[in-house]
Amino acid sequence: MYRNASVGVVLPAYNEEGFVGDVIREMPAYVDRIYAIDDRSTDGTWDEIREAARADATATDRGNGESVDRLVADGGASALTNRAAVHDAIGRVVPIKHTENRGAGGAIKTGYLAALTDGVDATVTVDADGQMDLSQMQRLLDPIVDGGADYAKGNRLLSREYRDAMPRFRFVGNAVLTFLTKIASGYWKTMDPQNGYTAISHDALAAIEVENLYEYYGYCNDLLVKLNVHGMRVADVAMPAVYGDEESSITYWRYIPKVSSMLLRNFLWRLKTKYLVLDFHPLALFYLFGAATATTGVLGVGVVVSAALSSPGTPAVGSVTSLLLFVAGTAFLLLAMVFDMAESDTLETQIQ
Repeated sequence: MYRNASVGVVLPAYNEEGFVGDVIREMPAYVDRIYAIDDRSTDGTWDEIREAARADATATDRGNGESVDRLVADGGASALTNRAAVHDAIGRVVPIKHTENRGAGGAIKTGYLAALTDGVDATVTVDADGQMDLSQMQRLLDPIVDGGADYAKGNRLLSREYRDAMPRFRFVGNAVLTFLTKIASGYWKTMDPQNGYTAISHDALAAIEVENLYEYYGYCNDLLVKLNVHGMRVADVAMPAVYGDEESSITYWRYIPKVSSMLLRNFLWRLKTKYLVLDFHPLALFYLFGAATATTGVLGVGVVVSAALSSPGTPAVGSVTSLLLFVAGTAFLLLAMVFDMAESDTLETQIQ
């Protein structure tokens, strides 16, 4: 328990032998449940999870043989759609093994479903590669326990010291996805959306339809969009990252296009659901009209340029009109963004 709130940790692991055991053994004593998900690893991750769980149970005096049925109702089998095997709990650790590899998002989803069924007050996500400073967990939990936020996430970009510690290629990829996620989610102050060090309240977890979460690394971006539609408050917490011998499994040249397409779909879904179905706000129409007008202008300029190149000396008829359409469309998009920022302003806070 942390300040009278039960705490669960979702620990997704894929080929994290040599790292996941240390993460389990170093987990703070106030954590009540550790949902350790082996995403069908091909190394010794599963054995290391169980070995570390036994060591943790001995160290924390939790090795009382308590059945997983008391920790997760019906063992989580119905919620996990038979794609995961939930084994007997070892102390506070609930070992879960995927029967197929489902990616980071799928593993997080499995842990969220187990924590939701268990009725945990605050659920934290921690990577199994040892990059996250577990002593910082309280800073994520405090906004949740205090009632000031429904979701708290680490942000490595709020401090220059933290930014300098991040490898350059990760920083550039992170900056691109931060901008795209701001537009898609409506959380315009939130940065570092790829940070997997997060905490979420039980109410927020129950509201977002966990079963429909994106099953890829973009799950964290997808989650932000769903939280915004439900009016959930997000806290961006300055957080250091620890980079050691582990290697990132993200291939950015594949990752960014794939997640970008998902964000575009989510953006359109958010506009429809939040500003047309649940309520009405003209910013949705401004977005759509602005995008259509600006695109028409760009296409018009392209046609004019193509004609001029194929027939030198041909008057650039329509170039001014196309340019005006582009400018007008851009103005409508910017106006829509201003309205969007205002709508979510009270839903965001930053904690240094």
